[in-house]
Amino acid sequence: MGALHGLKILDFSTLLPGPYATMVLADLGAEVLHVVRPGAYDLVTEWGRKVPGAEVTGPAAWLGRNKKSVYLDLKQPAAVEAVKRLVLDYDIVLEQFRPGVMERLGLGYETLRAVNPGLIYCAITGYGQTGPLRDRAGHDCNYLARSGMLEAAGRIDGGPSLYNFQIADVASGANNAVIGILAAAWHRAGTGEGQYIDISMADGVVPFHTMSGAAYFAGESAPRREREMLNGGGVYDLYETADGRYLSICSLEPKFYRALCQGLNRPEWLDGKAWQEKPEETKRELREQIRGKTLAEWLEVFEGLDACVEPVLSLAEAVADAHLNERGMWPTVPFAHAEGVSIRQPGNPIRMSETPPEYRHAGYPDGWHSREVLEALGCDEGEILEITGGKV
Repeated sequence: MGALHGLKILDFSTLLPGPYATMVLADLGAEVLHVVRPGAYDLVTEWGRKVPGAEVTGPAAWLGRNKKSVYLDLKQPAAVEAVKRLVLDYDIVLEQFRPGVMERLGLGYETLRAVNPGLIYCAITGYGQTGPLRDRAGHDCNYLARSGMLEAAGRIDGGPSLYNFQIADVASGANNAVIGILAAAWHRAGTGEGQYIDISMADGVVPFHTMSGAAYFAGESAPRREREMLNGGGVYDLYETADGRYLSICSLEPKFYRALCQGLNRPEWLDGKAWQEKPEETKRELREQIRGKTLAEWLEVFEGLDACVEPVLSLAEAVADAHLNERGMWPTVPFAHAEGVSIRQPGNPIRMSETPPEYRHAGYPDGWHSREVLEALGCDEGEILEITGGKV
């Protein structure tokens, strides 16, 4: 039995932030029913090829892990009534529409709270429920751009740079939704009161201005690209090796820096004056030295040194990495609807001694449980066909 056994979540979200949040909660024992609009296109779950024999894509199999799925055409009055009946039992609602959409569908917070006064209702949006940008569309890069984060990222001669993963979506939107839902559940456990949770992905990026942001408000200048301790302005950086691979060097603290100098055989750098007096020249020398050996040769040099030096791995190398596998970060998860078919997925990073995450099954095809769920609500065949848009 998972740590969150007993929490029942009705998930109306699409794309990445909401589904990722409810996947984390489902891994920890919550019961999640994912509501899918018949005929709706979801960029994330349609991404890539389908898993042979399972009829879902890799992202859909991952984000749908441990969840059930039901088709509900929310433009149909019968579907709206079905949601209200579900809310009597599913005490947490998560949605990711633009502000006002659920209200127009007749499923806003006040309406559903009247049905279930203890309801916890979490809405994830790009810019929040208030403010001049509340109705604006956006994606991960937009939130990073407006937050001030990207201005100090990248290289001086190349401008800001992108990552191949969604920082605002996951680290901001999804994780803050999980935190908010669990905090609200704890509050309700003591008071019986539900509440509304307004999660903005743009808001969530703002606290990522950690060291430089705090320093700025203490009177220092705003961070500049490739001029700060953590964005390439010093030793902390990525360095190309002789074979075109890259080495991450993060030797900030004195003991790690001393180990770095030992590995590089640079005793003249130990006092740090070279970085203070001629930083650009010293950085060029370091880059040239790292280009003098292959990645494997440098890893051998630093094998026994505690210097915070690590290789930049490809995804294939990370999947094969002994440490990550020992930690269970690439589990093989079976499909419950496709006998004998399974798939490797990114795992849940939360380690718990008594109630660890469970990988019960990978995601089902959209709407797989529609008939099961709607028949349990007492819907007849005609209502089921109406509610699901005929997709049963």
